[in-house]
Amino acid sequence: MEIRIGVLHAPREVVIDTTLTPDEVHAAVDAALNAGTPLRFSDEKGREVIVPAAHLAYVDIAAVESRRIGFGGVAS
Repeated sequence: MEIRIGVLHAPREVVIDTTLTPDEVHAAVDAALNAGTPLRFSDEKGREVIVPAAHLAYVDIAAVESRRIGFGGVAS
C-alpha cells in the first residue's frame, strides 16, 4: 500500500510503500497527533521515515488494488 505524507513548508510529499493495513496507518497517525510524537513508518525495503507530528500537512492512504495478470485482466 502507498502512503503519501505532506509536510508543512516542504515542496514535495514523502511517498512510502508499506505492508501496513489502512487501519494500522490510521492508528499510527492518530497516536502521533494525539501524543505530539513523531510519525514513523518503514517501507518494504527497510527505509524509515520520521515526520514530526506538528509538521504534518496531510496523510494520503492509497486504496489497496489487486494486481492484474496477463491480457485477460485476471486478478491475482
